[in-house]
Amino acid sequence: MAESTPFLMYKGRPLVRSGNTLYYGSMAEKCVIVMQILTTKDENDMQMAEKIQIQLMSTDPDIRMKDRILKKSEKIGLYNAMDIGSIWLERALSEK
Repeated sequence: MAESTPFLMYKGRPLVRSGNTLYYGSMAEKCVIVMQILTTKDENDMQMAEKIQIQLMSTDPDIRMKDRILKKSEKIGLYNAMDIGSIWLERALSEK
């Protein structure tokens, strides 16, 4: 029987990467963060994410995809994107 691989966790929530897109949060909750890596740079023989688009998105399947975007921004660097994304998600999930 195969064991399932646990997701990488960041601040208690799953962080999943698919290509140049990162998903932060659980689809079982009302919102998730979607981060799209727009540009990269070479640093010490490694590709580093540079410009990242961040979106706070609703997970409600009854809403049109265009209307699911609640907030949107661009940041330079993965740390800055994760920082603002985690703040947005925390605030959105704590609202009633």
